[in-house]
Amino acid sequence: MNTHRNDSMAFSAASLSRRDWFGHMATGLGATALGTMLADDATANDVGGTSSIDLPHFAPKAKRVIFLFQSGAPSQLDLFDYKPKLADLRATELPDSIRQGQRLTGMTSRQTSFPVAPTRFKFAQHGKSGAWISELLPHTAKVADELCFVKSLHTEAINHDPAITFCQTGAQLAGRPSIGSWLAYGLGSESRELPAFVVLVSQGSGNKGDQPLYDRLWGSGFLPSAYQGVKFRSTGDPVLFLSNPDGIDARARREMLDDVAALNRLNEQRYADPEIAARISQYELAFRMQTSVPELTDLASEDERTLDRYGPEVNRRGSYAYNCLLARRLAERGVRFVQLFHRGWDQHTSLPKQIAAQCGDTDQATAALLADLKERGLLDDTLVVWGGEFGRTVYCQGTLTATDYGRDHHPRCFTAWLAGAGVKPGFSFGQTDDFSYNIAANPVHIHDLHATILHLLGIDHTRLTFKFQGRHYRLTDVHGQVVSQILT
Repeated sequence: MNTHRNDSMAFSAASLSRRDWFGHMATGLGATALGTMLADDATANDVGGTSSIDLPHFAPKAKRVIFLFQSGAPSQLDLFDYKPKLADLRATELPDSIRQGQRLTGMTSRQTSFPVAPTRFKFAQHGKSGAWISELLPHTAKVADELCFVKSLHTEAINHDPAITFCQTGAQLAGRPSIGSWLAYGLGSESRELPAFVVLVSQGSGNKGDQPLYDRLWGSGFLPSAYQGVKFRSTGDPVLFLSNPDGIDARARREMLDDVAALNRLNEQRYADPEIAARISQYELAFRMQTSVPELTDLASEDERTLDRYGPEVNRRGSYAYNCLLARRLAERGVRFVQLFHRGWDQHTSLPKQIAAQCGDTDQATAALLADLKERGLLDDTLVVWGGEFGRTVYCQGTLTATDYGRDHHPRCFTAWLAGAGVKPGFSFGQTDDFSYNIAANPVHIHDLHATILHLLGIDHTRLTFKFQGRHYRLTDVHGQVVSQILT
């Protein structure tokens, strides 16, 4: 006989809230069904960090990822995709055979002319690989033989917000878990003192009115909230409410957390809501971070040689250089996924001036991060990814002059690079046409990039799933192929 059922029937319908009713059902006949549903959804790590399936699926090459996301879309034509023939075509109309009726954004849809705008910047080959790299990136050029260029990336979105959302979550519409959340969910963290997924944001010197970045870009979507990214701020406490309030010491905070945890566990038993377990876990992590984060963000232990390597902005909290060095410190402390966002690459006008400023922000620190990781033996098991949400057009947006031009959004082809664990160094994959407008060989979709990142971490992208609203979701949706040609 089910005594829980008799107990629940003793309550009148009028005295029960909807939450109470579900809670009582969870302790009675509903418990079996609820337990089945929760077990169905537990396809990877639970909130406590233990695994209910066999992850990784196979031996990983990488233990962690640092994603250097260049928000606003860097121009591949001015950085990595060298097209020398364009110099002779300057100011001529982009042939219809190349454009092929491609849809345009609202910024250029009313233009009656689409003049070809070759890059103003010189290119040269670097390293044993002979990689073509713009003069804008002299420090990156010195580590060319560490890089694996993918020059045939393409995406579906033509505007920033859906394109950035797609690059981070595998879907154009908001609400899906970010890639960092999927990894935190699937693999957990190597550190008890820090989150599995940390987000760092910097503002560039290029377009200072660039697209905003929303917290949902590092959100956990329908995954438990314990897996969302933790954003480190550039002012005040790195994490909100990390410091104790005035009059509260560590002992008092510990006692308070113990009491709150006891209350939360009572509610967890009553309602079987997994978000309550997530809340307990997050409170405990926050307590541990009170010790780990101040030490992490204090660069006093770094020697002068290291600081000089990252450049003059390294000691300014929130700068790209500071965030790159912080990314290395996070990686060596076991953080699974570090996501850097650097804004300012949206250069519809005044591109030569703005892109030079952006490269000034990022070039030295990016190269320093790779060199630093390699010296410390971390590049062997750390995957570094550099790229934006789409590319830029070969035709000029606005008026083309002798010294100035702009470029519109271009989802058909763009360049990213990868370095480190399991990736072929000094290698270039994919090819675009003479206008860097269409892919000529070896297309790589964003879903393919995601599948490849997961593969390097020992995850079969088709098997890392979460059941939500009756469907098993994954980062790559129903698409994606591992780009085996770029792997060692």
